[in-house]
Amino acid sequence: MASPAMVPTAPPTGVSLRRVLIANRGEIAVRIIGACRKLGIEAVVVTSTADRNGLPARLADRAVCIGPGPAGQSYLAIPAVLSAALGTGCDAVHPGYGFLSENPEFAAACVAAGLVFVGPRPEAVAQAGDKARARELARSAGIPVLSGSPVLATADAAAAAAAEIGYPVLVKAAAGGGGRGMSVVENEAELRARWSPAATEAQSAFGDGRLYVEQFIRRARHIEVQVLGDKHGHVIHLGERDCTLQRRHQKVVEESPAPNIPEQIREDIRRSGVAFAAALGLDSAGTVEFIYDADTQRFAFLEFNARIQVEHPITELVTGVDLVVEQLRSAAGEPLRLRQDDISLTGHAIEVRVTTEDPARGFIPNPGTVQVWEPPVGEGIRVDSHCEPGYVVTPYYDSLLAKIAAYGPTRDRATDRMTEALSRLRVTGVPTTADFARFALDHPDFRAGTVTTDWIAAHGLPDYLEKIS
Repeated sequence: MASPAMVPTAPPTGVSLRRVLIANRGEIAVRIIGACRKLGIEAVVVTSTADRNGLPARLADRAVCIGPGPAGQSYLAIPAVLSAALGTGCDAVHPGYGFLSENPEFAAACVAAGLVFVGPRPEAVAQAGDKARARELARSAGIPVLSGSPVLATADAAAAAAAEIGYPVLVKAAAGGGGRGMSVVENEAELRARWSPAATEAQSAFGDGRLYVEQFIRRARHIEVQVLGDKHGHVIHLGERDCTLQRRHQKVVEESPAPNIPEQIREDIRRSGVAFAAALGLDSAGTVEFIYDADTQRFAFLEFNARIQVEHPITELVTGVDLVVEQLRSAAGEPLRLRQDDISLTGHAIEVRVTTEDPARGFIPNPGTVQVWEPPVGEGIRVDSHCEPGYVVTPYYDSLLAKIAAYGPTRDRATDRMTEALSRLRVTGVPTTADFARFALDHPDFRAGTVTTDWIAAHGLPDYLEKIS
């Protein structure tokens, strides 16, 4: 069974987008270049000196080096990015994910410079990016929200809030996601010990060190809804993804649709995703994240990501909708061509993030040079990557080499195809997480759909280390 055919694309008929600056690197830059090509839009990519000879730079119509390797001097340098966009005659900027994608000051600066920001409008980015404000918006939209505090200025205030909520609690960054600045604390002593380091980490990652605390669910699953809006007031969802298999709040495996959820709960989660997006006035792609309690079967709003997600390919595989193309069309002022009744999920898709981390050494990232790179091919297999022989993994950026997605008519078949694909992947020169991912997907707990967010730490990694010892 093949995955759904992609919805045919055509040039936008709203605001004309002739040339788009891609303010990102790696596989997502390659992905956006491909979407621009579909629409007949020229693609300009920014690079650091570390990436100036990489695949995105060679695939783009033009590449502009904006600074040295460290992200703070290149991909996070707003004046340099804007200068590259204006200097090359771009009329839009696509931020991808990470880096500046959820920075409201950057989104506003693009608009002020006369550039179309390919993402939600700056006000929405600001409201959604502030996790505490997003929680209040969810509550006002009638969506269940975990017990939590407003933004807190001191460890003393956090301790008081945590005592009221009840331990354990999560310390979370108000301005970002991806696990940065996030810690589970079991008592007041742990909270006070983690408060300052968490603020420092959040400041480094997002330029904003504000924190808040939130109720922690022990047997949790991470479910997210892909939403899409336009500038004409239309909002739809494209189903949900299960991102439960994660390590230190970083996703490792994602799948769609989510397994082992009562259908009424699934529909309630999807409706809640649309309700949040509508309350926000979403006019682009975004993801509404929920926590699902495996014991009580209750869900609650977690956060909103005002950008394309790393794991968007699995939604594309089960719906046939090119999300990056739809982002570009919405940014150009095009009304959504799809209504909710047009969206159906067919089959099952699973994605694995292959990184240059060594599971046997605590998932330590390993910079180095890729000597052999032979990605898997086969029915139902999709590989999103910027990797090639000779690619240098630097210490400046995340260690993602590729996203491998597998589609099948059923969850079991998609899982089988994924494990087969991982066994065919050949990489030398750097260690990868591929073998661990294959072990996890073949584990009875994953096959049964019973894993929770703590599974890798509590069961998966110890079982894997025992296997390879």
